Amino acid sequence: MSRSQFSASFKRAFGESPHAYLLTRRLERAAALLRLTDRAVAEICVSVGWTGVGSFTTTFTRVYGMPPTAYRARFPAPETYAMVPSCILKFFGRPKNKSFREDTAGPPP
Repeated sequence: MSRSQFSASFKRAFGESPHAYLLTRRLERAAALLRLTDRAVAEICVSVGWTGVGSFTTTFTRVYGMPPTAYRARFPAPETYAMVPSCILKFFGRPKNKSFREDTAGPPP
């Protein structure tokens, strides 16, 4: 399949071009990082795939109606979320008893 065929098929299936889809996903991820972390805007910009902070800020402002720093200011500080790794949650969510009485039962009848 050629690039143009792929692009046309993608647009028919998803309603937007592959490039627009990728930009939308990058902006969504950047918005989530702005809400949930205290990482610098430049660091977020690079981590989601932009090469320049200026173009990232311009695009973010066009889509969200405000620059990244103003967007971040509208949400509570990331420290209030107290994100805990899932491995820790799973460990402390496990049953407290160490055995299911399998080792205390006598031999099978």
